[in-house]
Amino acid sequence: MSTNIFVPALTELQRSEIGTVDLPGGLNLHGLLDYDTLIAAEEFDFDELLNRARAQLRAFDGEIHAIIAHWDFPTSVLVPILAEEYGLPSPSLVSVLRNEHKLWSRMLQREVVPECVPAFCAFDPFDPDALQQIDIPFPFWVKPIKSHSSQLGFEVADAEQFAAATERIRAEISRIADPFDQALARVRVPDDVQVAGGRTCLAEQIVTGTQAAPEGSMFRGEYHVHGVFDMRKDEAGHSFVHLDYPARSIPEDVQRKMVDVTERYLRHTGYDNGCFNSEFMWDSQTGKLWLIEVNTRISQSHSDLFVKVDGTSNHAVAIDVALGRRPGMPHRRGEFAVAAQCLVPRYGDGVVTRVPTDDEIADLQKRFPGTVVRIDVSVGNRLSELHNQDAYRYKLATLYIGADDHAELEQRYRDCLDMLSFGFEEVC
Repeated sequence: MSTNIFVPALTELQRSEIGTVDLPGGLNLHGLLDYDTLIAAEEFDFDELLNRARAQLRAFDGEIHAIIAHWDFPTSVLVPILAEEYGLPSPSLVSVLRNEHKLWSRMLQREVVPECVPAFCAFDPFDPDALQQIDIPFPFWVKPIKSHSSQLGFEVADAEQFAAATERIRAEISRIADPFDQALARVRVPDDVQVAGGRTCLAEQIVTGTQAAPEGSMFRGEYHVHGVFDMRKDEAGHSFVHLDYPARSIPEDVQRKMVDVTERYLRHTGYDNGCFNSEFMWDSQTGKLWLIEVNTRISQSHSDLFVKVDGTSNHAVAIDVALGRRPGMPHRRGEFAVAAQCLVPRYGDGVVTRVPTDDEIADLQKRFPGTVVRIDVSVGNRLSELHNQDAYRYKLATLYIGADDHAELEQRYRDCLDMLSFGFEEVC
C-alpha cells in the first residue's frame, strides 16, 4: 500500500527531490495549501490558514500517514498542530515555538549552553526610547524575534543606523509578527519573553568566524546528525552566497562540539520526533564557538546536495521520522564527491528586464551535468519589492552544483555566473 504524505507549499523542486526517496510500497505526495498562500502572500492570518489546511485534510479520501514541514513560519508551526490532531508523530507545538521565537530560544540556550550564546537584549521597536534600553555596545545586530530568511536583520554601527533600521522594521514587521502572535496564543509564553509580543526585536552581539551547520533528527529520544555543511558569506560578511557539503573548513573536533551543543539545547527545549538544522560560528583565532540558531526542520537548501553526494535527499530522514520509523541515510553513494548551493546575487535595486532563457540554462546543464538552476526573479520584478530577501543583497537565482573536488566546484560556479545573463533597469 502506498503512503500518503502531505507537504505544505509543495513545489516541483521538492517533488523531484522527494522522488529520490525509496519507500516500500511507494509514496503519494500531496500538497497542502500552496506556495503563494503559505510563502509568498502579502499577509497571513494564522488561524485562517490552519482552518483551511484542516478543511483540505478532512476532504481527503484516504488515510493520512504523515505531514511534513519544510518551510519557515507559518508552515513550521501549522504542521505540529495538524499532526497532533491526526495522531501523527511530530514535535510538540511548544517545543517548536521555543525554537522559532528568537528571544525564547536565546534564553533557553543561556540556561544550558551559556558559553556559546552571544550577548543579547530584547527591545520594542515601537518604543522611542528603545536604544537607551540596549546594553550592548555598537556595532550590533538588530532583528525581529520572528522573521523569514533573515529579512529585517540589520547590522547597526550608531544611533542613526539604529533609527533607520527600526523605522524599516516598524513598517514591515507586522507581516510575520501578527500571525506569530496568533500562534503564540496557543501556548503559555513565560512573562520575561513577552516584551512586545510578536513585534519584539533583539539586539545581538556581532560574532565573527567560520560558519557551519549540522543537520539531523531527534527520534523517540534518539539524537543523530547526518551531515555538516559549510556556510560561506560574501566579501562583506553579511549574506550567504555558498553552502558546501561536506564541510571542510571546520576541524572535526569543533564539528563534534557543534553536534554536542545542539543536542544539549534541543533536549532542554523538549524537542523530539522531528528534524533540525543548527548554525554555528567558530572563531579560529580564539577557539570560541557561537550558536547562531536552531531550526526545527531539515534545510531544503541541503536536499539536492545530499542527493549529489550521498545519493538520497534528506527528505528520507524527514519522512522516516514523520512516519514513526527510525531514520536512516546512505553515505557517500552519490554521483559527486562535493556539492554546493550557490547564489547569483545582486547588491543594488533594479527592475528585472531579462532572465536567462530555457536554451541558455539547457546549455549550462549540458556543460555541467547534474546542475540545477532555479531562477528566483521574473521580468518586471522590482528587487526591493520581493518578499523573503535579506537586507543586504537580492537573490536572482540559486544553483546546485556537483564536482569531483572543491577546486572544480569553485570553477564551475564562476563559469555558471558567466553563462547566466540578467538585465536590469536602474531605479532611483
